[in-house]
Amino acid sequence: MRKIVFIGLVFCSLSVQAQMRPFSLQEVKLNDGIFKNAQDVDLKYILALNPDKLLAPYLLDAGLPPKTSRYGNWESSGLDGHIGGHYLSALAMMYASTGNAEMKTRLDYMIAELAQCQAKNGNGYVGGIPQGKVFWERIHKGDIDGSSFGLNNTWVPLYNIHKLFAGLRDAYVYAGNQQAKQVLIGLGDWFIDLIQPLSDAQIQQILRTEHGGINETFADLYMLTQDRKYLQAAERLSHRALLDPLIAKQDKLTGLHANTQIPKVIGFEKIGALTNNGQWSAAARYFWQNVSQTRSVAFGGNSMREHFNPVNDFSKMLATNQGPETCNSFNMLRLSKALFLDNQDVQYLNFYERTMYNHILSSQHPEKGGFVYFTPIRPNHYRVYSQPETSMWCCVGSGIENHTKYGELIYSHTADEVFVNLFIPSSLTWKEKGISLTQKTDFPYQNQSELVFKTVPPKRFAVNIRIPNWAQHYEVLVNGKKHNFVAQPAGYAALNRKWKTGDRVIIRFKTATHLENLPDGSNWAAFVNGPIVLAAATSTRDLTGQFADDSRMGHETKGPLYPLDKAFALVDDSGHFVSKLKPLGNLRFSLDSLTLQPFFEIHEARYQMYFPTFTGKNYEAHQQKLKQKEKELLAKEARTVDKVNCGEQQSEVDHQYKGEKSFTGYDDEHFWRSTRAYFAYQLQNKGLAGRQLEITTLENFNSGKVRILINGKPVEPIVKADNLLLVTGIDAEWVEVRIETTQNALSPRFNQFRLMKE
Repeated sequence: MRKIVFIGLVFCSLSVQAQMRPFSLQEVKLNDGIFKNAQDVDLKYILALNPDKLLAPYLLDAGLPPKTSRYGNWESSGLDGHIGGHYLSALAMMYASTGNAEMKTRLDYMIAELAQCQAKNGNGYVGGIPQGKVFWERIHKGDIDGSSFGLNNTWVPLYNIHKLFAGLRDAYVYAGNQQAKQVLIGLGDWFIDLIQPLSDAQIQQILRTEHGGINETFADLYMLTQDRKYLQAAERLSHRALLDPLIAKQDKLTGLHANTQIPKVIGFEKIGALTNNGQWSAAARYFWQNVSQTRSVAFGGNSMREHFNPVNDFSKMLATNQGPETCNSFNMLRLSKALFLDNQDVQYLNFYERTMYNHILSSQHPEKGGFVYFTPIRPNHYRVYSQPETSMWCCVGSGIENHTKYGELIYSHTADEVFVNLFIPSSLTWKEKGISLTQKTDFPYQNQSELVFKTVPPKRFAVNIRIPNWAQHYEVLVNGKKHNFVAQPAGYAALNRKWKTGDRVIIRFKTATHLENLPDGSNWAAFVNGPIVLAAATSTRDLTGQFADDSRMGHETKGPLYPLDKAFALVDDSGHFVSKLKPLGNLRFSLDSLTLQPFFEIHEARYQMYFPTFTGKNYEAHQQKLKQKEKELLAKEARTVDKVNCGEQQSEVDHQYKGEKSFTGYDDEHFWRSTRAYFAYQLQNKGLAGRQLEITTLENFNSGKVRILINGKPVEPIVKADNLLLVTGIDAEWVEVRIETTQNALSPRFNQFRLMKE
């Protein structure tokens, strides 16, 4: 059986054999360095947010007067209340990490306000979802119509309430707020009553819609209370359409909305550990292996326009301005941490470290603050930063959490051994054992780290220091003398001795730069030094919208795409591209006219991370072909005023999708949406620039079964080709496109609606 341990206000699931445990955030403090700076900048952002604005949706739903107006953006357009849940988690973890009193004051205040909302509702419910009571009553009665993000035309309601579940859990687990535990239990009991009348098939129908890690939080409720009804609910709320193929080791991920899946798997992993279900645990490991090794780029991120792209073709990720989403890496780190603690396998740490340095650390502006949604790998593109008053995206919610918990896995321990997992300046205090140590390092700018011990009285124990897969010429010195350590199979240097105050251990190593190709085996590659991805700042021009406004799509870049054929390319018949680098010091390298540096340093600039590699012979031919392709693509984009990619979650949400009996899918590398009733979008026609609507389908259009309406009026499209329709005469600032079918007929699969200039 697996053993569940509650330690230092942090839950972890452990095998009896391994007994690997994390230290609590209270036991690990960051010292000056890049991560401490990121934590400090995040703390300022957290303080810039107004708790009463975040609470307003909850008070309104409970029938209580809000103390101020709610935030706009996503907090007023259907996802009302989701940032409030993330905020609870951020406050709790920042308080645990820093001891900042204002974090605790705000947390306690918000929990008390939520408790009042729950008491006013009278049935355990508390939430900020618009018209929440009406929505949940429909679900309770079995009235269910959903797609990947819309459940009864409500935007991801289970995902939304999961953020509150997680925030309440974290308020108790990390900050010890007892009232949060009671509100959480009340909310959990309400939810169990809500779904009690539903069949398993109806539950699975609900789970088609993005629902975050709702299964994980019910597993957490079981761990808190030992009441098996919560564990049963956790199993019932696990999405079999994802789980069953993973158990069978079948890759069915291509085309799925990426961040919808990762939290489910965190739940599978936790439930597998709690129930000793080896199949579920193996499914989580298979998913992690698939995503981290075949679907992730050099900096650890994954997804193209929020969806998993084919493992054998990353070309669309290279082309889009919507590269890997930060939320995905937030959740992949949570999964990696859980798998490391349960399996003691350093492969999970290797990925955790790579992603933490290159995606998570880089996703916050290091001086001005603000969080990044998309990190494109398209050469010569850039990123957008959130602002406290305007931006309420999902990656803001996970963003305010990301930089509160850098101390969570620097160290771990078994009953009597300390494990040093990451080289980050920090201090560990293991009061239970009377052991303290301080880690002094300037890694990655310096290839060494020093550990200074304090033990009263002196005592014997083992210190295990990770030997990273990227470290060369690794050596250990104890009190100035080279130590012949025992390299453990698990990937650690084991030092077992009697330690006393003042003992010092120095770890030295070397790093090398190598080229790492995209997982599809194409000729695009990134320079990586040790765990650090290098990139070049290429331009500061055309950074339109880099500090986000409050528009619905403010998280996307608005500046032009620069042609891919103008990207810097590596051309050498020998293929010895790394030898062209000239070290400049401080992890900087010159490469012809470019300067490569750690990607996490590059902000407020266009950049190039991936470079095409060629021999001289094939360079010219490829460039001519690419130039023509880019010319056609960018010309079409220049004529585009707005567009909806059907079946792609964020694109549809951004265009106010509504529908009934509507379905989405991914076939032959194309997303689509069809219906047996209707679906509709709204496109914005700024300055009335768009005059025609181009519609693409994946099969022929039959006007006898399907009607197209523009702003409520039926139109007859011009059939330009078998799968291409054109509607002319557009003359409105907002264009509602509605597809209707008659007599329950199934519509064609629609792929895209593109509003264009003539």
